[in-house]
Parts: sequence; structure tokens; C-alpha cells
Amino acid sequence: MISICNRLFSKTTLARLATFGFLFAFAIPEANAFRSSAIATAKLDAISGVQAAAPANPRTMTFPPLKFQFPKTERVQLKNGMVVYLLQDRELPIVNLTSYLNVGSLYEPDAKVGLAGLTGATLRSGGTLKTAPEKLDRELEFMASSIESSMNADNATVSFSTLSKNLDRTLELYAEVVREPAFDPGRFELAKSHAIEGIRRQNDDPKGVAGRELTRAIYAGHPLGRIPTVATVNAITRDDLVAFHKRYFYPANMILAVSGDFDKGQLLKNLERLFGDWPNQSAPFPVVPKPSEEMTPAVLHVQKEVNQSVIRMGHLGIDKNNPDLYAIKVMDYILGGGFTSRLTQEIRSNQGLAYNVDAYFDPGRRFKGPFIAETETKVESTARTIKLLESIITGMTQVEVSEAELQLAKESIINSFIFAFERSSAVAAQQARLEFYGYPKGYLENYRDNIARVTRADVLRVAKKYLRPDAMKLVVVGDEKKFDQPLSVFGKVQEIKLNNNK
Repeated sequence: MISICNRLFSKTTLARLATFGFLFAFAIPEANAFRSSAIATAKLDAISGVQAAAPANPRTMTFPPLKFQFPKTERVQLKNGMVVYLLQDRELPIVNLTSYLNVGSLYEPDAKVGLAGLTGATLRSGGTLKTAPEKLDRELEFMASSIESSMNADNATVSFSTLSKNLDRTLELYAEVVREPAFDPGRFELAKSHAIEGIRRQNDDPKGVAGRELTRAIYAGHPLGRIPTVATVNAITRDDLVAFHKRYFYPANMILAVSGDFDKGQLLKNLERLFGDWPNQSAPFPVVPKPSEEMTPAVLHVQKEVNQSVIRMGHLGIDKNNPDLYAIKVMDYILGGGFTSRLTQEIRSNQGLAYNVDAYFDPGRRFKGPFIAETETKVESTARTIKLLESIITGMTQVEVSEAELQLAKESIINSFIFAFERSSAVAAQQARLEFYGYPKGYLENYRDNIARVTRADVLRVAKKYLRPDAMKLVVVGDEKKFDQPLSVFGKVQEIKLNNNK
């Protein structure tokens, strides 16, 4: 702005205008009179022949390329094999720690689906062998610290956040939670009751129903397709949690990410003291088969008297090691990755059939993840919307995308990359996850260049190879009495009865 003003006005006029701004900002009476004088002088400049340069055209302005340096984390391995990523950040007197453990619902017995979720929930809430649950709650609250634990399909996380002055004590309590959870019987029964109540209520949300049934269809017969039922959760005992923890929680199965205001030497000393004598396990992991590669179409309907139909469709997709990952990410963006995507432009903007619509490959980290297309529309336009979804997805496999679509997608992906590094805790955790899931070295450093190299031909090639519109699992949750066409126009319909997963 300053450089543009220098080209438009003389230095004397600029000085007068600056003085006016000061007077006006502080509501000084002379401001109005000074304003008139400054404007008059500007007019005289123009009349007397002072030439103002043409304003800059934003369409032709150029800027030097942005240079982004990755925040550097330090990797340290403790004597017992535990890996620790460190990133010091003195901006705030806060320390964050997150640990990742290779365990999850993939390793649950079939008869006790829900075990991982209960273990993750009760690990922290159930107290420790040294600190009762109520005492642990009070002490953490007094220090303004928090410790949290959870477990999903392929990992468990145990994390804490604390003021720097309370780091030592919070770390001690954290070590107790990780190494010596008590799984207090009362807290276990409470968590079990919450899980069962959640199962009984999960059919209340049509979106949740559609997502669940699509996952079950894509991963039929695989642990990723299992869901907890009242029966499987009721079968879980506190002893099951103790055994599950004992088998999968050990140093070599765990990676830490620590960020914030801490002293590196003291922190490592404390970690060695608290975890150094924790023994490793030798029990092998259960063998989990790969999901079936066979892809066949299916039409699944869940009858629900709602005003909007929830539409989900998809099939088995790719994993993180796929060599076409970057071309697929660009294709995702063009197909369903935002307000400029083909799906949004046609289904939302042009046809007005939905508020939200998207499609994407979710790369699996241990196994292949799914491709999913999803939207919601009024019941009376259900079939019409499904046909549009299918035709737009099919269109991606037939003709190259335009150069404008390609460039917008690549620029958007590359320019948004920096937002993954806004917080030091996110940077440290990201580095830990990359090693935890076995990403190749240089993955982040080469990410933008790999996206930039994608061509229109690449996008068409991966669309033809990985998009399977002929093998979609289609799930619709809605009121069939109001559909514009019966779902049978898309194939043989399988009705899914909601029984609260008893």
C-alpha cells in the first residue's frame, strides 16, 4: 500500500495526509480543516502536472516464490527401545506429549468386539495402581493438566498437556497411566454402560448409519468391517482389559512426540527413570489378513422416515504406499475436494440438489483404505442425485481434466500444505506418526514437488485404474415411499433392518 501511495502522490501531500490520519484517529477538531487542505493540495498536484503512475494491476503482479523450511524435530531412542521426537518451543509455558502404540480393534477377538475402545477409554479414567481414579482426577485438575487416552482401529494414543512448571509431576502420572493402569472396576462398568448405550442409540443418526453400513459392506469378513454389539460388549470383562494392555503396551511398541517449553536433558533423564525398567514383550502379533480384493456392486437400503436421504457409495481403495498417491490426491480435489470440484459445481451449484457433496480416497496405513462418495439430498431427489454422482465419477475416467482444473487443484494442495505446521505439537506428532506408520524418508520434504509433477494424463490414468463406478457399494438411508424412483433401478436391493445391533 505504501509503495502504491508513493506513486500516486507527492511526498508533501503524503505528509499532509498522514498528519490528517493522526488528527482524525484522536478526534482532534483540527482534523476536518486539515483534511480539506490536504485534499486541495492533492488536486493542485494533479492540475500542476504532477504525473501519477498507473495503479498496479493485481493480475500482472509477480512475487518471489515462498521459501518454507520444515521445523526440525530431534529423534532420540531410549535404552529400552522407546523412540522420542522432541521439538522445543519457548513461546508459551506449556508442554504437550502424545504417544502412539501399535494396537487397536484389529487385534480384538471376534467375540469381544469393542475391547479396544473400552481399554482406551478406561486406561486413563480407571486410575492407576498407585493413584486412585478420584485422586488422579483431582490432582490433574489442580495442576491444570490433562491426560487422555483412546484406541481406534490401528493405534492407541495416550497424551497429556501441562504447564511447564508441572511437567515433572504430570509426566510421573502419565507414566503410571501407561504402565500401571488399574482399570478400576467401577469406572470399567461405567464405561461399559456408556458403550452399550451408545450402541443402542447409534441408529438415531442417519449419517452414522450410512457410514457404518458402507464400511461393513466394503470390508465384509474383515476386522475393519466389524462393529461392536451389545452382546460382544457384554462379553468383555475387566480381566480382558488387563490382558489386552499387558500384551500390547511396552516400550518398543511405542513412539513419543514431545513439544513445548521443556529442558531436553532433564526430560530425557526423567523418561529414562520412569520407563527405563519397563520390560519389552516377545509375544507375536495376531495375523490379520488383507481385505478381499474382489469388488462387486451392491445396493443397500435402510428404511428410515426422514426428510433427507443419506447417500454413501464406495469401494476398496489404496494404501499409503501406492506409487500413484499424488496423482490420486490431485484427482480427488478435482472430483470432490471443495467448492470448485466437479461434484460440488454440478450437484450443489448447478442443480441445487445438496448442500454438501464430496468424494475421496482415504489411503489406508496398514491396509487399503476406501474410496467414498457422499451427500445428502431431499428424499424426492434421491435417484436423480445418485445418477449424477455416478455419471460425474464415470466422467473422470473418460476424458482428461482441463488445464485450469489441474492447476487449481495442484496450487490448492501445495498452498494448504503449510497449515499442517501451525503448531509445534502438530509438527512433533506428525513426525512421530510418519515413523509409526512406516512412511518413506523424505515423504514430507518431497510432497509438494510430487504434487507439482502430476499431469493431466496422470489424472486420467489413475482415474481409469482406481475408480470403479461399476463396482460401487451403494448405501441409501431414507424413506423409500418418497423416492423419485425405486432403488432397484441401480440393481438388486438388499434391505438392512436396524435392530440396535443386539
